[in-house]
Amino acid sequence: MSNMKVNFAGVEFANPVVTGSGTFGFGKEYGEYVDIAQLGGITLKGLTLAMREGNKPPRIAETPAGILNSVGLQNPGVKYFVSRELPKLAQSGTRLIANIAGNTIEEYCEMAQILSDSAIDLIEMNISCPNVKEGGVAFGVCPDTVERITSAVRKHCKKPLVVKLSPNVTDITETARAAESGGADGISLINTLLGMKIDIKTRRPVLANNVGGLSGPAVKPVAVRMVWQVANAVKLPIIGMGGIMTGEDAVEFLLAGATLVSVGTANFVDPAASIKVRDGIAKYMQENGVSDVNELIGAVKPN
Repeated sequence: MSNMKVNFAGVEFANPVVTGSGTFGFGKEYGEYVDIAQLGGITLKGLTLAMREGNKPPRIAETPAGILNSVGLQNPGVKYFVSRELPKLAQSGTRLIANIAGNTIEEYCEMAQILSDSAIDLIEMNISCPNVKEGGVAFGVCPDTVERITSAVRKHCKKPLVVKLSPNVTDITETARAAESGGADGISLINTLLGMKIDIKTRRPVLANNVGGLSGPAVKPVAVRMVWQVANAVKLPIIGMGGIMTGEDAVEFLLAGATLVSVGTANFVDPAASIKVRDGIAKYMQENGVSDVNELIGAVKPN
């Protein structure tokens, strides 16, 4: 039997496949279709300090080879999650990655503190959110801000801290290095690319929020490139994501330097997509004489 176990920031995963935040709810929705204990882990729906209703609809739009979303982080709030949802999830038999988002550094710090005393295994910090105190510019687009927020949250976070990078920057390695300097234990990328769709009949944007995040197969080449660049720029483990639909897609991310691979949009197409990606990696390993999945991590040979 081939070894599928990987170690990410000191946490052992049974296999390298996890789910993307916002695409798998809190796990129970998909539990009716798949045995979630077979996954390496679940990245939970994004949490904020207080409950949020999200953006008004329409907030999802299909595009060629992907979707645009502007859900707006609808969630019940971190305290509700810890008291009502997490106790059941803790019995699921898989690793749990919490995803947090906020409008101020203080909000991120408070959420990290709350989750640090829970059954969560890792905390993923979404820094694509607007910094209200600095004119609404997203935390993740400025290296100085990335380092500052990472350093601040690090002081309140007892769990491994993973910084989720925005691809909407000029040089992804600059923000990756900033996260590393701030004390991050890992990096996840990519978050969605900013996009827009217009209804040519009404001449209005399809999304009520005008713009949204593009995900799905259309972004995969960009995501693979960024994972490869970051893997060569920092020494932190990476969760790679962006358009993974098959085991072959996942292997590309592993070869580029990812330790974990996250399946997102594919879950909307097929509830069993994550399990099929795991099986696809195992099949690739068997067919290519790979006895340990860790042999694939960063094994790409540049021309």
